[in-house]
Amino acid sequence: MPHPSAFAAELSWPDYHVAVRDGTTPILIPLGSMEQHGHHMPLHVDVLLPTEFARRAALRIGGLVAPAFTYGYKSQQKCGGGNHLPGTTSLEGSTLVSALRDVLKEFAHHGNRQFVIVNGHYENSWFITEAVDLALRELRWDGIADVKVVVLSYWDFVDEATIKQLYPDGFPGWAVEHGGVLETSLMLALYPQLVRLDRAIDHPPATFPPYDVYPVKPEWTPPSGTLSSPKEASREKGEIMLKVCTDGIVEALISEFGLKRQALPAAA
Repeated sequence: MPHPSAFAAELSWPDYHVAVRDGTTPILIPLGSMEQHGHHMPLHVDVLLPTEFARRAALRIGGLVAPAFTYGYKSQQKCGGGNHLPGTTSLEGSTLVSALRDVLKEFAHHGNRQFVIVNGHYENSWFITEAVDLALRELRWDGIADVKVVVLSYWDFVDEATIKQLYPDGFPGWAVEHGGVLETSLMLALYPQLVRLDRAIDHPPATFPPYDVYPVKPEWTPPSGTLSSPKEASREKGEIMLKVCTDGIVEALISEFGLKRQALPAAA
């Protein structure tokens, strides 16, 4: 039976309890950040995108989406522009690990056994791994040993064929796709009212030396905050990525959890 909402926090506690107590309802947890995304997009891009991918996947597998983590680990200069840029507001790694570990354990104590971490901020990656490892270890101490966690980032489902469609003039590489064509196109498809493409700054992809320096050198980051140009972004490209990535996520979760596809609501 479909849940009244894809979002766990919109359910009453009795409805939530019925949905999760037997451990067969996947819980999808979006992890984002508050991070600058150039002059043309808002600070919560990394929250909006994984939340929407989680919602779309949840509708197709009978899952529930947990409230998103709206702060993430510190932006790194060579993949996110750097933590020094105004608006980028981050957590210490230990804080993120502790918070995600606690949330996973709390959900598991309610009966949940199938979890999906939907990451939207590259710098979160290793801290997610640490949080999952600690949560699983501590749950085993409580006698809960049947929890499974799938960790994914939506962009990892963009295959080579799709890249050729999105970047006919050549792909600059994932390392500099911060605020560029991929994220901007997805935002144009989903939240066009939040994108000011007329304010986007066209510049060559950022180049960095093969090492890091701390404190960061602000002059290494393009003044726009983006690491490549969003000028070739479009709603059409966003729609392509929405389908490719959502389909990929759904197939992965059906495979890992042995799920059945749900009937997709017309409004989804």
